[in-house]
Amino acid sequence: MAQEVPGYSEAYAADHGRFVVVPAAYVFLLRPGSAASSGVDEVLLQLRQGTGYMDDHWAAAAAGHVERGETAYDAARREAAEEIDVADLDLQFVTSMQRTRHDLAIDERVDFFFTARSWSGEPRIVEPAKCADLRWCPLDVLPDPVVPHERVVLEGLRDGSIDPYTSFGF
Repeated sequence: MAQEVPGYSEAYAADHGRFVVVPAAYVFLLRPGSAASSGVDEVLLQLRQGTGYMDDHWAAAAAGHVERGETAYDAARREAAEEIDVADLDLQFVTSMQRTRHDLAIDERVDFFFTARSWSGEPRIVEPAKCADLRWCPLDVLPDPVVPHERVVLEGLRDGSIDPYTSFGF
């Protein structure tokens, strides 16, 4: 359980001009590419729908907010179970991304990206109201459009240039 900080509250933060950081965890399932993809690794992506955020964009097959008292690893495992019905993921940390959009009044974000090359279960759409499709895509031929900050991570995975810390929107 998260420890309470004496004298701190969200109201205090708002009154003192501090932003609230919203953490999220992302899981990119990876598998070796087929002959059709020239052997390039493939990533499982979902086509978002009905969420109100980046609908009709391709995104990580499983992702969501880290809940109070939960680690990013725990959130990644929970989201994978809830969204694509897989468990026992062998999660590998890829990068943390600090992001913002100066043109919108949104909170600052910190995203934790993981890959998994092994898991149990066959990925499937569990929330059809939020996901129109699941598709294995070669990392060098991503569908269009991909959620922009996720594309940065996918391109870094493809070419091996991803750093443990990434920023987006600054």
